[in-house]
Amino acid sequence: MSQRKYALDLLQDCGLTGARPEKFPMEQNIKLTLTDGEKLHDPTKYRRLVGRLIYLTVTRPDIMYSVRTLSQFMHEPHKPHWDAAMRILRYIKGTPGQGLLLPSTNNLSLKAICDSDWGGCRTTRRSVSGYCIFLGTSLVSWKSKKQTNVSRSSAEAEYRAMANTCLELTWLRYILQDLKVPLVAPSPLYCDNQAALHIAANLVFHERTKHIEIDCHIVREKLQAGMIKPSHIPTRLQLADIFTKALGRVQFETLRNNLGVCDLHSPT
Repeated sequence: MSQRKYALDLLQDCGLTGARPEKFPMEQNIKLTLTDGEKLHDPTKYRRLVGRLIYLTVTRPDIMYSVRTLSQFMHEPHKPHWDAAMRILRYIKGTPGQGLLLPSTNNLSLKAICDSDWGGCRTTRRSVSGYCIFLGTSLVSWKSKKQTNVSRSSAEAEYRAMANTCLELTWLRYILQDLKVPLVAPSPLYCDNQAALHIAANLVFHERTKHIEIDCHIVREKLQAGMIKPSHIPTRLQLADIFTKALGRVQFETLRNNLGVCDLHSPT
């Protein structure tokens, strides 16, 4: 699946067909706020651009975090936000044909990987959750979203990400069951936070989990029903990192390739 023509049309409309391409979509560890820089005189062009980029994320999970970050400033965009959007376009200029390859032969088992930063938003101090779900070796679902509540610890933020991923994983299992695809074994749910995994396995509530009691019940209910199997994954193999923070070139390219995003066309 690729939106190459859409990406090239977007570059042409913005006058960036001859621009110098970037290797990754957002500067590492960049922190944008609502008051950075000068206000744009015409915010309509920013809103239209970000809206078109959101549509491009249908086949481009590699720009999901960057576009989600910029979509927070639709109501009052500033010049740094516009500059960040232009950087995404220059990244697309270097990779217009990238998309997802869905092979015809594949196993039909589900697995999920989830992650979260902790208090990454400078304005609200809310954390950003991210997950990716694979059907066999094919990426079929991904998300990057700011959490609705402020987390008091990294374990709490990670556990909220586990709960959201658990719901998506459950929904996909129901779809496969409706399609008569047998799912006997529980679906692995990988997380790199040991504390969050201990909370999922511990049936006794304590002070550390009283603020996330509903999320605890969601994960444990699916765990006891045999639908999921929480497992640990090393941080270096954490693919969902690409949905929770802006990464450097080497790490970004490694995670992008491991997600299965590849160039389906010859370079322009």
